[in-house]
Amino acid sequence: MKAAEVRHILDSIGDLFPDAHCELNHKNAFELTIAVLLSAQCTDATVNKVTEDLFQKYKTPLDYVSVPLEELENDIRRIGLFRNKAKHIHNLCLILIEQYGGEVPQAHDLLVTLPGVGRKTANVVVSNAFGVPAIAVDTHVERVAKRLALAGWKDSVLEVEKKLMKVIPREEWTLTHHRLIFFGRYHCKAQNPACQICPLLDVCREGKKRMKTAVIRKDKITAGASKKLEMKKRMG
Repeated sequence: MKAAEVRHILDSIGDLFPDAHCELNHKNAFELTIAVLLSAQCTDATVNKVTEDLFQKYKTPLDYVSVPLEELENDIRRIGLFRNKAKHIHNLCLILIEQYGGEVPQAHDLLVTLPGVGRKTANVVVSNAFGVPAIAVDTHVERVAKRLALAGWKDSVLEVEKKLMKVIPREEWTLTHHRLIFFGRYHCKAQNPACQICPLLDVCREGKKRMKTAVIRKDKITAGASKKLEMKKRMG
Protein backbone atom coordinates (compact mmCIF):
# COMPACT_ATOMS: atom_id res chain seq x y z
CA MET A 1 0.00 0.00 0.00
CA LYS A 2 1.27 3.45 -0.93
CA ALA A 3 2.19 5.97 1.77
CA ALA A 4 -0.52 8.36 0.57
CA GLU A 5 -3.18 5.66 0.99
CA VAL A 6 -1.98 4.89 4.51
CA ARG A 7 -2.03 8.59 5.33
CA HIS A 8 -5.61 8.82 4.03
CA ILE A 9 -6.64 5.96 6.32
CA LEU A 10 -4.90 7.38 9.39
CA ASP A 11 -6.27 10.89 8.85
CA SER A 12 -9.82 9.67 8.20
CA ILE A 13 -9.86 7.55 11.37
CA GLY A 14 -8.24 10.44 13.24
CA ASP A 15 -11.01 12.77 12.11
CA LEU A 16 -13.63 10.34 13.44
CA PHE A 17 -11.89 9.66 16.76
CA PRO A 18 -9.40 12.45 17.52
CA ASP A 19 -9.56 11.85 21.27
CA ALA A 20 -9.22 8.05 21.29
CA HIS A 21 -7.56 6.79 24.45
CA CYS A 22 -7.14 3.78 26.71
CA GLU A 23 -10.57 3.06 28.19
CA LEU A 24 -9.31 0.86 31.01
CA ASN A 25 -9.39 2.89 34.21
CA HIS A 26 -6.06 2.95 36.04
CA LYS A 27 -3.84 5.28 38.05
CA ASN A 28 -0.42 3.72 37.49
CA ALA A 29 1.51 1.06 35.58
CA PHE A 30 0.67 -1.65 38.11
CA GLU A 31 -3.09 -1.05 37.91
CA LEU A 32 -2.90 -0.89 34.12
CA THR A 33 -1.08 -4.23 34.00
CA ILE A 34 -3.76 -5.85 36.17
CA ALA A 35 -6.57 -4.27 34.13
CA VAL A 36 -5.15 -5.40 30.78
CA LEU A 37 -4.58 -8.89 32.13
CA LEU A 38 -8.23 -9.01 33.20
CA SER A 39 -9.43 -7.69 29.85
CA ALA A 40 -8.52 -10.83 27.88
CA GLN A 41 -11.76 -12.14 26.33
CA CYS A 42 -13.68 -9.53 28.31
CA THR A 43 -14.97 -6.03 27.59
CA ASP A 44 -13.28 -2.95 28.99
CA ALA A 45 -16.61 -1.87 30.47
CA THR A 46 -16.87 -5.05 32.56
CA VAL A 47 -13.24 -4.78 33.65
CA ASN A 48 -13.79 -1.20 34.79
CA LYS A 49 -16.79 -2.26 36.89
CA VAL A 50 -14.69 -4.91 38.61
CA THR A 51 -11.56 -2.81 39.11
CA GLU A 52 -13.57 0.04 40.64
CA ASP A 53 -13.76 -2.01 43.84
CA LEU A 54 -10.67 -4.12 43.21
CA PHE A 55 -8.30 -1.15 43.09
CA GLN A 56 -9.78 0.22 46.30
CA LYS A 57 -9.04 -3.04 48.10
CA TYR A 58 -5.67 -3.86 46.53
CA LYS A 59 -3.12 -1.07 46.18
CA THR A 60 0.17 -2.95 45.87
CA PRO A 61 1.45 -6.39 44.81
CA LEU A 62 1.77 -7.28 48.51
CA ASP A 63 -1.97 -6.69 48.97
CA TYR A 64 -2.79 -9.30 46.34
CA VAL A 65 -0.54 -12.01 47.77
CA SER A 66 -1.69 -11.34 51.32
CA VAL A 67 -5.16 -12.80 50.77
CA PRO A 68 -6.19 -16.40 49.98
CA LEU A 69 -6.45 -17.14 46.26
CA GLU A 70 -10.14 -17.98 46.73
CA GLU A 71 -10.78 -14.46 48.00
CA LEU A 72 -9.15 -12.89 44.95
CA GLU A 73 -11.12 -15.23 42.70
CA ASN A 74 -14.32 -14.06 44.34
CA ASP A 75 -13.34 -10.42 43.87
CA ILE A 76 -12.99 -10.88 40.11
CA ARG A 77 -15.55 -13.62 39.49
CA ARG A 78 -17.57 -11.38 37.11
CA ILE A 79 -14.60 -11.56 34.73
CA GLY A 80 -14.33 -14.42 32.26
CA LEU A 81 -11.70 -17.06 33.13
CA PHE A 82 -11.49 -15.51 36.60
CA ARG A 83 -9.80 -18.52 38.23
CA ASN A 84 -6.88 -18.56 35.78
CA LYS A 85 -6.58 -14.79 35.92
CA ALA A 86 -6.53 -14.82 39.72
CA LYS A 87 -3.61 -17.31 39.61
CA HIS A 88 -1.78 -15.15 37.07
CA ILE A 89 -2.26 -12.03 39.21
CA HIS A 90 -1.08 -13.82 42.36
CA ASN A 91 2.03 -15.22 40.67
CA LEU A 92 2.74 -11.95 38.85
CA CYS A 93 2.65 -10.05 42.13
CA LEU A 94 5.01 -12.55 43.76
CA ILE A 95 7.53 -12.01 40.98
CA LEU A 96 7.20 -8.23 41.17
CA ILE A 97 7.92 -8.37 44.91
CA GLU A 98 10.80 -10.87 44.65
CA GLN A 99 12.52 -9.58 41.53
CA TYR A 100 11.49 -5.97 40.88
CA GLY A 101 10.98 -4.36 44.26
CA GLY A 102 7.22 -4.38 43.82
CA GLU A 103 7.40 -2.26 40.66
CA VAL A 104 6.31 -3.14 37.12
CA PRO A 105 9.40 -3.43 34.89
CA GLN A 106 9.52 -0.96 32.00
CA ALA A 107 11.31 -3.21 29.51
CA HIS A 108 9.07 -5.05 27.06
CA ASP A 109 11.17 -8.22 27.14
CA LEU A 110 10.81 -8.37 30.93
CA LEU A 111 7.09 -7.69 30.90
CA VAL A 112 6.31 -10.62 28.60
CA THR A 113 7.97 -13.01 31.08
CA LEU A 114 5.37 -12.18 33.74
CA PRO A 115 2.44 -14.60 34.26
CA GLY A 116 -0.59 -13.65 32.15
CA VAL A 117 1.29 -10.93 30.28
CA GLY A 118 1.55 -11.55 26.56
CA ARG A 119 2.87 -9.34 23.80
CA LYS A 120 -0.35 -7.34 23.50
CA THR A 121 -0.52 -6.61 27.22
CA ALA A 122 3.15 -5.62 27.29
CA ASN A 123 2.62 -3.26 24.35
CA VAL A 124 -0.32 -1.59 26.10
CA VAL A 125 1.68 -1.14 29.32
CA VAL A 126 4.88 0.23 27.77
CA SER A 127 2.98 2.65 25.53
CA ASN A 128 0.42 3.94 28.01
CA ALA A 129 2.35 3.76 31.27
CA PHE A 130 5.89 4.45 30.10
CA GLY A 131 5.45 6.45 26.90
CA VAL A 132 7.20 3.97 24.61
CA PRO A 133 5.64 3.90 21.11
CA ALA A 134 3.92 0.55 20.48
CA ILE A 135 0.99 -0.96 18.61
CA ALA A 136 -1.00 -3.53 20.56
CA VAL A 137 -3.07 -5.73 18.26
CA ASP A 138 -6.38 -6.78 19.78
CA THR A 139 -9.41 -8.14 17.92
CA HIS A 140 -10.50 -4.64 16.83
CA VAL A 141 -7.09 -3.63 15.51
CA GLU A 142 -6.67 -6.94 13.70
CA ARG A 143 -10.12 -6.75 12.07
CA VAL A 144 -9.72 -3.16 10.90
CA ALA A 145 -6.18 -3.71 9.60
CA LYS A 146 -7.28 -6.67 7.52
CA ARG A 147 -10.44 -5.03 6.18
CA LEU A 148 -8.47 -1.97 5.08
CA ALA A 149 -5.74 -4.14 3.51
CA LEU A 150 -3.10 -2.87 5.92
CA ALA A 151 -2.51 -6.58 6.57
CA GLY A 152 -3.36 -9.85 4.85
CA TRP A 153 -6.46 -11.88 5.67
CA LYS A 154 -4.36 -14.83 6.86
CA ASP A 155 -1.73 -12.83 8.76
CA SER A 156 -1.07 -13.78 12.37
CA VAL A 157 -1.43 -11.19 15.14
CA LEU A 158 2.33 -10.71 15.17
CA GLU A 159 2.42 -10.27 11.38
CA VAL A 160 -0.34 -7.66 11.62
CA GLU A 161 1.64 -5.79 14.27
CA LYS A 162 4.81 -5.83 12.19
CA LYS A 163 3.03 -4.60 9.06
CA LEU A 164 1.35 -1.76 10.94
CA MET A 165 4.66 -0.75 12.50
CA LYS A 166 6.22 -0.69 9.04
CA VAL A 167 3.67 1.63 7.38
CA ILE A 168 2.73 3.88 10.34
CA PRO A 169 5.18 6.54 11.58
CA ARG A 170 6.71 5.44 14.89
CA GLU A 171 5.62 8.60 16.69
CA GLU A 172 2.01 7.75 15.78
CA TRP A 173 2.01 4.11 16.89
CA THR A 174 0.36 4.56 20.28
CA LEU A 175 -2.26 7.06 19.15
CA THR A 176 -3.05 4.99 16.06
CA HIS A 177 -3.48 1.92 18.28
CA HIS A 178 -6.17 3.74 20.28
CA ARG A 179 -7.84 5.14 17.18
CA LEU A 180 -7.97 1.75 15.48
CA ILE A 181 -9.60 0.30 18.59
CA PHE A 182 -12.21 3.06 18.70
CA PHE A 183 -12.82 2.71 14.97
CA GLY A 184 -13.32 -1.04 15.32
CA ARG A 185 -15.33 -0.85 18.52
CA TYR A 186 -17.72 1.95 17.59
CA HIS A 187 -17.77 2.14 13.77
CA CYS A 188 -16.24 -0.81 11.91
CA LYS A 189 -17.91 -3.43 14.11
CA ALA A 190 -17.52 -7.15 13.53
CA GLN A 191 -21.17 -7.87 12.72
CA ASN A 192 -22.73 -4.57 11.66
CA PRO A 193 -20.07 -2.15 10.41
CA ALA A 194 -21.31 1.29 9.36
CA CYS A 195 -20.14 0.84 5.76
CA GLN A 196 -22.82 3.09 4.25
CA ILE A 197 -21.48 6.15 6.08
CA CYS A 198 -17.80 5.18 6.28
CA PRO A 199 -15.24 7.67 4.93
CA LEU A 200 -12.96 4.74 4.08
CA LEU A 201 -15.40 2.78 1.94
CA ASP A 202 -13.29 3.61 -1.12
CA VAL A 203 -10.32 1.64 0.24
CA CYS A 204 -12.12 -1.04 2.26
CA ARG A 205 -12.40 -4.39 0.50
CA GLU A 206 -14.79 -5.72 3.14
CA GLY A 207 -17.00 -2.63 2.88
CA LYS A 208 -17.18 -2.80 -0.89
CA LYS A 209 -18.17 -6.45 -0.72
CA ARG A 210 -20.85 -5.78 1.89
CA MET A 211 -22.32 -2.82 0.00
CA LYS A 212 -22.37 -4.78 -3.27
CA THR A 213 -24.18 -7.63 -1.52
CA ALA A 214 -26.64 -5.16 -0.01
CA VAL A 215 -27.41 -3.68 -3.46
CA ILE A 216 -27.94 -7.13 -4.98
CA ARG A 217 -30.24 -8.10 -2.12
CA LYS A 218 -32.20 -4.86 -2.50
CA ASP A 219 -32.56 -5.38 -6.25
CA LYS A 220 -33.85 -8.92 -5.67
CA ILE A 221 -36.39 -7.69 -3.12
CA THR A 222 -37.53 -4.91 -5.47
CA ALA A 223 -37.79 -7.33 -8.38
CA GLY A 224 -39.75 -9.79 -6.25
CA ALA A 225 -42.17 -7.08 -5.11
CA SER A 226 -42.69 -5.89 -8.68
CA LYS A 227 -43.38 -9.43 -9.84
CA LYS A 228 -45.99 -9.97 -7.12
CA LEU A 229 -47.67 -6.68 -8.00
CA GLU A 230 -47.78 -7.61 -11.67
CA MET A 231 -49.35 -10.98 -10.86
CA LYS A 232 -52.03 -9.29 -8.71
CA LYS A 233 -52.87 -6.97 -11.58
CA ARG A 234 -53.24 -9.87 -13.98
CA MET A 235 -55.41 -11.81 -11.54
CA GLY A 236 -57.51 -8.74 -10.80
